[in-house]
Amino acid sequence: MWSKRKEDELPQRPERPAPVPAPSAPAVEPQRREINTMSSPTRTFEPEPVRGGSAALGKNVTVKGQIFAREDLTIDGEVEGTVECHEHRLTIGPNARVQAGLKAREIIIQGSIQGNVDATDKIDIKKEAKLVGDIKTSRIVIEDGAYFKGSIDISKATTAAKPQAASPAVATPSASPNTSAATPAATGSR
Repeated sequence: MWSKRKEDELPQRPERPAPVPAPSAPAVEPQRREINTMSSPTRTFEPEPVRGGSAALGKNVTVKGQIFAREDLTIDGEVEGTVECHEHRLTIGPNARVQAGLKAREIIIQGSIQGNVDATDKIDIKKEAKLVGDIKTSRIVIEDGAYFKGSIDISKATTAAKPQAASPAVATPSASPNTSAATPAATGSR
């Protein structure tokens, strides 16, 4: 009863567990997360989801010079110079302070801009925005409460139009090129 067995006297080798195959999961790119180190941000801002690529300049970024983007761009910091995003959307965030000329397909303004703005498609000036400069675009929205000082030049959209032969009733030879449905709204927003 109290006697030792031979098995107990020999040192025990630890048993190795059978290797477990690693689960095969599809390769997924990790999502980028921005961590807000400020304890109490002045304004919250989440850029609109965008198809394809997009770039962002955060509120603690300052750029002096030229920016050329071949993707959608969001600026929430300070920029001095020029910004060009041909064929893409440019968003000026609520914390942005921009002293630059802007050119893009579509421009959304929530912050402060001092400079001329040129959009081939549309400019959207939100209620908390401040814009001092001239605007050239084919469509514009200025929300109530936005500050704008400058002139507006409404031009025809440069997007591919349907051939005139397909709709001859639409063409009116008596219409003046200076007459536009958007002109009264543009002059009334000064």
